[in-house]
Order: sequence, then structure tokens, then C-alpha cells
Amino acid sequence: MTAIATPGKIIAVHLNYPSRAAQRGRTPAQPSYFLKPQSSLAGTGGTLERPAGTELLAFEGELALIIGTPARHVSPDDGWSHVAAVTAANDFGLYDLRAADKGSNVRSKGGDGFTPLGPAAIPTAGIGPGDWRVRTWVDGELVQEDTTDTLLFDFGRLVADLSQHFTLHTGDVILTGTPAGSTVVLPGDVVEVEVDAPNAPGAPSTGRLVTTITQGGTAFGDFGSKPAVDDLQRIEAWGSEHAHAEAVAAGRATPLDGAEAAEPEFELTDGLRETLASVAVATLSVALRKRGYHDIFIEGVRANHAGDRIVGRARTLRFIPARPDLFDSHGGGYNAQKRAFDSVGPGEVLVVDARGERGTGTVGDVLALRAKVRGAAGIVTDGGVRDFDAVAEIGIPVFSQGAHPSVLGRRHVPWETDVTIACGGAAVQPGDVIVGDGDGVIVIPPHLVAEVAAEAAEQDAADAWVADRVAEGEPVDGLFPMNREWRQRYERERTEAASS
Repeated sequence: MTAIATPGKIIAVHLNYPSRAAQRGRTPAQPSYFLKPQSSLAGTGGTLERPAGTELLAFEGELALIIGTPARHVSPDDGWSHVAAVTAANDFGLYDLRAADKGSNVRSKGGDGFTPLGPAAIPTAGIGPGDWRVRTWVDGELVQEDTTDTLLFDFGRLVADLSQHFTLHTGDVILTGTPAGSTVVLPGDVVEVEVDAPNAPGAPSTGRLVTTITQGGTAFGDFGSKPAVDDLQRIEAWGSEHAHAEAVAAGRATPLDGAEAAEPEFELTDGLRETLASVAVATLSVALRKRGYHDIFIEGVRANHAGDRIVGRARTLRFIPARPDLFDSHGGGYNAQKRAFDSVGPGEVLVVDARGERGTGTVGDVLALRAKVRGAAGIVTDGGVRDFDAVAEIGIPVFSQGAHPSVLGRRHVPWETDVTIACGGAAVQPGDVIVGDGDGVIVIPPHLVAEVAAEAAEQDAADAWVADRVAEGEPVDGLFPMNREWRQRYERERTEAASS
């Protein structure tokens, strides 16, 4: 390990990991950069103030290049040879001040302590540019993980590009971008970043770069740009609209500006969940069909373990057809599939859009176990399942098209999470209610859940009463469906039972 000298220049790349570009919805053709001041530097174990009057302080775990020999007009093939060491960095930023800078990030990312580095630097000798890994934890939970073999712009290219414009001197630092998973942190949160080369001899590591967030007390003056946020900034800072909504529910985030005027957010209460768990999918489908919802059945999927039922709100994962270049950019590292299984919450159902392609697995034993540990209510995929028997033993309900031993890359590229998808011919949005039993799986829009559940429960009770009469020897003619006489008897007996 080597010491980290104070750099003359700190240069940061805007977007470089495909996972982050996908999250942002744009992939740059060329790298773009901004500068950070020396005064933003900090070491490990320190604190970082969230300035008074601000809301959206976000971390970005990154790998930092430390220049060894000066570079000027070097080629991409030679660029890596000018890097002496790498270390961990955290490119903190205030979304509240982004609008003031138009991409320069002077105020939004230039504050004192906004660039922690360290704690140690790893010499690059014998380690290739694609051999590194960066990980970030918040309060001990892993929230970012990716590898440098996935980058849009490799390290040699970054050094060469910058050296066209100015000399990179010994000790200069290049922050090489952050993967998906960056989000907002609050006072009291502890953020840790580590860079390592897990497959290199000795698996060298920088150690964890630790920063504790505190609340600042000095307000901004009446001069210069003031902090300002809007709904777009909140969603981008938290990483997605779903992540922001979860943070609001946990009391960690401010609601969107339009939230107060909107209808109250739907909640799948314990009572609704119990009702849905007690009624048949077939009965629910009839209630939905009466309301014009005919294509809410996820075709082709069956419970992997007989007798399983699922009830929960949908989280979504979308695969696209396999293509080598797209799998190279999106299939490795902390890809969409891993992020989905790492973030599914208690009582939620992970719904996977595999385009009905059953010729490869879309979930295996490790990911199924992760979903169970996270408290998920189940998994629905219109593709196949690997490790079929092992998944069944794990005990989490899984509905799929059946077993297939092949790995994901044979037919799929994990593309994105928490978006509207098509699963088994049904449209599924994050937050929809998923119910599954031996007849299959249906999707219920949240605004219909309460009335559909109540109607289905009533219908199931009536059907059960009819079944009792048939068991007693009554013919079905006039009883199923009930004619006027049978309906009157049913209503009379139900009223008597309720009053007794």
C-alpha cells in the first residue's frame, strides 16, 4: 500500500457505469468531466455536514485513479501505464444545488469534505484495469457493487482523453464514476466505500473509507444561489420513484410536491391481505372481468410447489433478449437482476418479465434464498427456474413456466427494475397487487383491490354455501347459479347466522 498525497487536480467523470447510465436513462457517447477543489478532500473516519436548509445529500462510491508518471497526449493503449495506484473515493453531492451549476457541480459537489479518499492506495503493478471492484455500504447494508470490466470508458481511455487537454501531473486524481445504487443519506447515516482486486494475488483492498453524516447549522446567506429542489431532483437523488416512495414511508424523505393533492396512497393492509389470501384467484378474476379487466391473468405460470399461494404488491424486473454486447454491458457486476433480489421488501412479490421465454432459468437457489431472507411474499416469472428442487426446498412461493437448467445469459440480458412490464401477457406496474393460487396468478390494480376483494369474499361464501347444499344431495339446477328461491334461502340463513 502507498500513501495518498494531496493531488494538484481532482477530475471526476459524470457517467461511466452502464448500470448507472441505465438508471439515468441516458448513455453518453463520450465521457464528460467536472473538477472538484482540493478543499473538498477528506480522509476516512471523518464527518460530513449536510448543510442547513438542504434535503438531498447523496453518496457516490467510486474508484479513484492516482497518476504516477505525467501524461500529455498519450494514447488509450498507454493511458493505464500512467496510473500508479487506485484508491476508494466518495463523490458526495447536493442535489439541492444542482440547478445552480448546470453540470459544473462547483457548488453541488465542491463543499468541504465532499471528496473523501482512502484509506489506502493500491499500486497497480500486476493488476489490470478491468480487475477492480467497488462496493458501498450504508449503515452496514451493501447498496452498490460493480466491477471495472463493465465500464463505458476504460481507464486508459479516460487518461488519454484528459491528456489531450492538459497535463496530468503526478498525484492528480481521477474519479471514474459511480455504479447504480447511489441514493440520499441523512444525518446519522454511516457510509463506507471499499475498492479491491478480489482475483489478484493477495486480493488487495483499500480498506473501508468511512464517513458519518451530520447536520450542519449554518444557513446559506441572502447572496448567491439558494438550495432548491423539485420532484425530479428528489426522484433522481433517491434513485427511482419507488425508492423515494419507500423512503417517504420510512420517514426518511420529503413527499413529492404534488403528493398532498393526490389521492391517499393505497396500502395493502393486513386485513386486505388476509381477505385476498382467503379467496380464489378464479373468483377474483370474475370480479375484475365485471369491471372490464380481461387481461389480468399471467398466462402460463404455475406454482412450483403444489398448494402455494401468494399475495403481495409487485416489484418488477425486466429482461431483454440476449445480445453479446448488451450482456457485456448489463449482465455483469451488480446488474438489474441482483439489484431486484437485493431490494425486494417484506410482503412484496418480485414479478419477472422474461418475455415468456422458458428456455433458460431466470431465478435460482441463491436468489430465491435472498428473496426469502428479505421477507418477500413470492416470485413470479414467465420464464424458467434453475435449481428447481432446491428452490422448492427454500420455501418461498415461486410461480413459473417450470424448470430449466440453463444460465441467464443463454436467452436474457437483465435490463431494468421497477418499471411497467409485461409478464405472461399481463401488464404489471410496481405496486400492483399480485395474487396466486393453484389456478395461476392475476394482477389487480391498487384502486380496485378493496372492492374486488370484498366482492370475491362474498362470492366465495355463497359458493361454499352452494357446495354444502350439493353435498347434501341437492341438484345443481336452480341452485348453481342460485335462482330467486335459493337466493332468498341463502340470504335468510346468512342473516340468522350473523345474528346468532
